[in-house]
Amino acid sequence: MAVAAKMSHFIEKSSWIRKMFEEGARLKKIYGEDKVFDFSLGNPNVPPPDIVDEKLMELARSKAPGKHAYMSNAGLLSTRSAMSAYFCKEFCVSLAQEQIVVTCGAAGGLNIIFKALLDPGDEVLCPAPYFVEYGFYADNHGGVLKSVPTLEPDFDLDLERMAQEIGTRTKVVLINSPNNPTGQVYPEQTIARLGEILKEKSSQFGHVIYLVSDEPYRKIIYDNCCVPCVFSHYPDSIITGSYSKDLSLPGERIGYVALSPTAEEGERVIDALTLANRILGFVNAPAIMQRLVAELQGVCVDVEVYKVKRDRLVSALSGFGYELRAPRGAFYLFPKSPIPDDLAFVGLLQEENILCVPGSGFAGPGHIRIAYCVDDATIEGALPGFERAMKRSRNM
Repeated sequence: MAVAAKMSHFIEKSSWIRKMFEEGARLKKIYGEDKVFDFSLGNPNVPPPDIVDEKLMELARSKAPGKHAYMSNAGLLSTRSAMSAYFCKEFCVSLAQEQIVVTCGAAGGLNIIFKALLDPGDEVLCPAPYFVEYGFYADNHGGVLKSVPTLEPDFDLDLERMAQEIGTRTKVVLINSPNNPTGQVYPEQTIARLGEILKEKSSQFGHVIYLVSDEPYRKIIYDNCCVPCVFSHYPDSIITGSYSKDLSLPGERIGYVALSPTAEEGERVIDALTLANRILGFVNAPAIMQRLVAELQGVCVDVEVYKVKRDRLVSALSGFGYELRAPRGAFYLFPKSPIPDDLAFVGLLQEENILCVPGSGFAGPGHIRIAYCVDDATIEGALPGFERAMKRSRNM
């Protein structure tokens, strides 16, 4: 076989998100762009703030020597310094530039974290539903993803169950807040209690269990919601994030890893993260993007645009009989499937030229994910089909 057996297996179980996205491209060729309503991919449709293009043009015109040169694998000192100054305010901790590694997005961040921390067979404990790539990322570095269901209907962490599932091989507890696909933002009291549990379990098993918080949607929040900082509640914690959603730059692959200033053996962990950035082939995050985000700390797209889309869909779908809650963050709805088989219901929607992702693709069966980072015309055009699919499901 030309392809590795493991990769052949992975291809078979690969992301439903991409499968539906490719199906959307096929249907658009048949029916036309305006007749297909694609909610499959979390691709921000709000344009970057004007200052992004302005700063990018300034950088492109600059004649500064070495602007495209190699640099420290951890990133430009000027960029890490700018991040440090902002994160000290954002996270309410004293965070030095030496505790930050600039990465190729949050996905690059998670991969260097797992490369730095995991030995073969170590477990990454993760609440479900979760972003499907997590399992692949853990496997990349010899780890095993182990999931724990969350509490419905709001998908908060089941802390009692998580405590039971943490064992001798648990090396990382991975959370994602705001969450993809549920939109949940874990409350302060939940994070505080999780920190207490991890202190107890680290002591019990005689080794550090790291808390890793994946936060690419940190600024996409609604209704005066606040994303708690894990640094305040657990010493051995790591945050990875990106500018993909803040600045609508997902294709530019720019993000960061920040290590808690109170982490045990912090300098050693940073050394491992920096080396992982190099030997995984990232080498360093793109130079021009590093220079760009250094000047745009705290800048964000207009989140109100996403809130309007959220509220329109929540109101309409609730009126049709869908069971769902308005998410506190990110730009996804995660309603219950009207029939137990979420794949079958996604098929009904597909017959209406509506593309959503089955919750089974996120270890959240019985739900569907709707990415509402789309044009308003897509939302309005899809509503009659959502209503027809609901009516048809009642006869199944």
